[in-house]
Amino acid sequence: MPRSQAETPENETNSHAQKALSLDPWEAAYLRFETPEEEIQKFIGRLNRLGAPQWPRDAEIVELFCGRGNGLIALQRLGFTRIEGVDLSPRLLAQFKGSAKCTVADCRRLPFTDRSKDILIVQGGLHHLPALPGDLDQTFSEMQRALRKDGRVMFVEPWRTPFLTFVHLISEIPAVRRISRKMDAFASMTEYEIRTYEQWLGQPELIKKIARAHFVPVHEHVGWGKWNFVGTPR
Repeated sequence: MPRSQAETPENETNSHAQKALSLDPWEAAYLRFETPEEEIQKFIGRLNRLGAPQWPRDAEIVELFCGRGNGLIALQRLGFTRIEGVDLSPRLLAQFKGSAKCTVADCRRLPFTDRSKDILIVQGGLHHLPALPGDLDQTFSEMQRALRKDGRVMFVEPWRTPFLTFVHLISEIPAVRRISRKMDAFASMTEYEIRTYEQWLGQPELIKKIARAHFVPVHEHVGWGKWNFVGTPR
């Protein structure tokens, strides 16, 4: 059967071009920073390092701030079968093509009953919260409420370390941005989220204090520009 006019290679190319133009600037920069498959592989490695091999494969897992859902795909590839995603953006969630259930919701008001989830994951979403400390405390309160007593949280967020400071310095050099697509994309993302990003990086002790008020740390590590936290609800 001949392809319809809508399916011709020329129209497919135009469709991809139109999609790229429709992205907001931060999202367009992120797609230049790493491909979806690169992000999935990054998430798989991170999950394995932070304890996922020991989690029951039928655990009820929710990834918050899940965006396009590459973290959900990583969980699926690791064999987890009861996965959900939550994000405030219906446009981003519409890009997810996997089988996990996705819900448009504000993570400060989670659509879950008390003590109903086993594991809650955040990978790079908390530093987008508009107001600290209030929004962070509210998000953690909701997560604590939704977790079962033997449940677990996992956060991975940017953190000001010597490595991150060095990367920012390098990425701001015009010549580096011209020759490195990744550095240019990183610098662009920073520019577009600068208010919440700097707000987050500037309050490390307050952030840790709020986290520990809601969760007992099981594993916590800062390195290579990231804060890695695994804990259980208080």
